[in-house]
Amino acid sequence: MRRSKRKTSGLQAVAVAAICILFVMTALIGLYKCFSKEPTPKPDLPRTPSEPAETEEALEPGAVSSKNSGSERKERFHTILLGGLDDENGGSDTNLLVAVDAKNGKIDVVSLPRDTLLDVSWPVKKLNNAYHHGGFTQTMAEVSRLLGIPVDHYVTVKLRGFEQLVDAIGGVDFDIPVDMDYDDDWQDLHIHFPAGPRHLNGEEALQVVRWRQNNDGSGYATADIGRIGTQQEFLKAVAKQALQLSNWDKIRPMAEIFQDCVDTDLELANLVWLGEQALTVGSENISFHTLPGDGAGYYKGGSYYVLYPEEALEMVNDCFNPYQRELTLDDLDILVP
Repeated sequence: MRRSKRKTSGLQAVAVAAICILFVMTALIGLYKCFSKEPTPKPDLPRTPSEPAETEEALEPGAVSSKNSGSERKERFHTILLGGLDDENGGSDTNLLVAVDAKNGKIDVVSLPRDTLLDVSWPVKKLNNAYHHGGFTQTMAEVSRLLGIPVDHYVTVKLRGFEQLVDAIGGVDFDIPVDMDYDDDWQDLHIHFPAGPRHLNGEEALQVVRWRQNNDGSGYATADIGRIGTQQEFLKAVAKQALQLSNWDKIRPMAEIFQDCVDTDLELANLVWLGEQALTVGSENISFHTLPGDGAGYYKGGSYYVLYPEEALEMVNDCFNPYQRELTLDDLDILVP
């Protein structure tokens, strides 16, 4: 699979917090197990096949191509879109799509680059711009249309929740992959860590997952794709620790963080059920991916993350397709320059 360089915002860290919080919610199982309930997938909402996407009205969450309406779904397969919200500026700069395949005992997570090119009517056709044309409902609709699958539910998390969460679980042991030396006086951001294992508190963890390069230009060989890899490795470390939590006196602060920093259409019983699945699956069966594309792509003079259609289709069918049938390129809505 091809991978390329691209530029993204340091706000990718907030999406990491969304998954972290879902993992940590498993600690509630001990008290609320009797209320566990599997989520109910949303029905597919068909659109008129003759209408081009560029003139289409905002879709509802879960809406997909009309040819998929009524398609038989896999048993116990759920999709959840996780969004990271900028506390100060608003908007959803980062998004992760999670597929929970409870029947086969696996969870897949794909990072959706913020600059992903969409087939939409507004001038700036980037995924992160969807939020400004209808909030997270519009973001869900565009992800659904782009990949040809329903998005059953959503979870959004604010930036401040990241540090609070990591501190609530007592910090995280993490092997920092490269030397990090970066100073930005304007943001009052100072990141200085040698490569190697370290126990990170919340503030340090946020710095590590936000870092992209040093002041001298050195950094990941693959720029922000490398940063996504570090974020995914960090998630694995958090999952491993969170899924082994046995200190129940941490339940109250976790619940408070969840209430303050998270918005979701899932009920507590659904979150408990998801926690049970995470415990059953185990961190070794939680896989992380990046939507395949070209970060140096262009469309009508603008810089975009342009998807590789065939590779994106393969990933969707392998990990995120909730239907019994295989999807084709006609089911996806990928704009190719």
